Amino acid sequence: MLGVTGSIAAYKAADLTSRLVEYGAEVFPVLTESAGRFIQPLTLQTLARNPAVSDLWAEEEGWQPGHIEIADRADLLLVAPATAHCIANFAHGQAPDLLTSIHLATRAPVLMAPAMNGKMFEHAATQANMATLRERGYRFVDPEVGRLACGYEGLGKLAPIESIIDGVVHLLG
Repeated sequence: MLGVTGSIAAYKAADLTSRLVEYGAEVFPVLTESAGRFIQPLTLQTLARNPAVSDLWAEEEGWQPGHIEIADRADLLLVAPATAHCIANFAHGQAPDLLTSIHLATRAPVLMAPAMNGKMFEHAATQANMATLRERGYRFVDPEVGRLACGYEGLGKLAPIESIIDGVVHLLG
């Protein structure tokens, strides 16, 4: 599962999806509502050759809720980019949308690639949430220093796609 959250870096999910498919991965994109403001689900769906989903309430036919079926299918839950909001929801067990509901239901390992303003990344709350998740065995591909969408130069830029793929390969062996 590739979770995409509402960061300006969401556009990079297209390249990430394409590269993962080239590596032989079967990618199932899950977008938050805010991610859909930065990248269209159709782009990811076309590149993944699988449906891109975003609506918790658009359950498919059948008896099993769609988010449970998706969660059961996952070998890995990769969230790239991961916003401070998503990280906080994961750390606190909140499930206000499809991605966070899948997160609570999956038993797959979780790899997160944060992307946000450096002040947000370095904030004590974000760092505490990440520490909580690390204690639970979650892995992170840390952001890098660079020019951020807000105009600042600093820590918070999404890690290079190759670094994220290396993290996936390392986790899945």
